[in-house]
Amino acid sequence: MASPMEICDSTTWTLVKQGAEARVYKTQFYNKNTIVKERFSKSYRHPSLDEKLTHRRTNQEVRSILRCRKAGICTPAVYFVDYSSHRIFMEEIPDSVTARDHINNLLQLSAEAAEQKLQSLAQNIGNTLAEMHNVDCIHGDLTTSNILLKKGFEKIVVIDFGLSFISGLTEDKGVDLYVLERAFLSTHPNTEHIFQIVLESYKKRAKKTEEIIKKLDEVRLRGRKRTMVG
Repeated sequence: MASPMEICDSTTWTLVKQGAEARVYKTQFYNKNTIVKERFSKSYRHPSLDEKLTHRRTNQEVRSILRCRKAGICTPAVYFVDYSSHRIFMEEIPDSVTARDHINNLLQLSAEAAEQKLQSLAQNIGNTLAEMHNVDCIHGDLTTSNILLKKGFEKIVVIDFGLSFISGLTEDKGVDLYVLERAFLSTHPNTEHIFQIVLESYKKRAKKTEEIIKKLDEVRLRGRKRTMVG
């Protein structure tokens, strides 16, 4: 029987995106439309250290995805992990759009037409992040580009767990919220009231809410001080 790697012909891969840490491809894997995330080596690091760090980050990403799926949070299904080449083979999400594009499209509409849909999306994002934090999954890079909306815009899928890790610390969860807040408001200016709905929804579902929001406020204060110094 052929191995998973023999089934997948790398010559048919199409490069979708290249970042600082990884390349993302589209391909077919056992006749399924598949996304492959491949972490590549860093020449400036010692080879043994590079291998250790890359393996750990690949493992953390897979653990986070599986932990979220077990908790009922929508993430891409993981088909196969090749630790020798640091590749993760994942489900491609068909008929989807990023939350970033969807929000920007809604903001082009009249305020009345967009408001209810924006509020519903904000509640969904807040609920999902609370559920992630309740199982101690820290995303690390949560932006509206890393949230997909499936056809109908009612179900969200969280993607790109490349910076994720497992932690029960309230400070890590506060920082995760801060990252989302800064990304949200810089990508979608003048939507502070919408992000407030994200927070209110989060607070209704998350555990240790008061401690986490306190940490968020502390991180915000540190961020403002850095901005003033800069």
